[in-house]
Amino acid sequence: MASGGLQLLGFIMAFLGWIGIIISTAMPQWKMASYAGDNIVTAQALYEGLWMSCAMQSTGQIQCKVYDSLLKLESTLQATRALMVASILLGLVGMFVAVTGMKCMKCMEDDQVKKMRMAVFGGVIVIISGLAALVATSWYGNRVARAFYDPFTPVNTRFEFGSALFIGWAASSLAILGGSFLCCSCPRRETSYPPTRGYPKNASSTGKDYV
Repeated sequence: MASGGLQLLGFIMAFLGWIGIIISTAMPQWKMASYAGDNIVTAQALYEGLWMSCAMQSTGQIQCKVYDSLLKLESTLQATRALMVASILLGLVGMFVAVTGMKCMKCMEDDQVKKMRMAVFGGVIVIISGLAALVATSWYGNRVARAFYDPFTPVNTRFEFGSALFIGWAASSLAILGGSFLCCSCPRRETSYPPTRGYPKNASSTGKDYV
């Protein structure tokens, strides 16, 4: 029962992490314009994401523009896109595989060992999915931080971490932790002991002992 509860908790955490990775990938707030310097116009807030850039006016109106060409984008942005999309696809596969091995499901009830192995395999896929998202968000965040502290970067073009990065970090951590919990349902190897040999009982001597 305890392992089943841990398995269910791991699946819920992995599912929430996968949803968070999708939300983070779709959000345009991967980096936001910094207002740390002087003489910066704050009438609008500028955001940039993986797929579009947005400008929010002081009146609350938001105007977004999708990136025109894929080939004109920076290589780091293209790699971040690929990692996040791969993370989403791997997470989807991991969810299906893990559901098959859940103890509360009726699939593969005849072979409990294979059923538990499916849950473990799904957990491994979810962990890889979380690691891919963690690498993508950390790589992008490192790029933003390096540009921010670069003295050659103009003050009015510096960006800070956006909310999508924080959601991506939290979601990838949830996915990794949930996948680890799913892996805890790994079937244990039963130690086989050799069969104990029965010793014949000493037959009660009915005759007399001879010296």
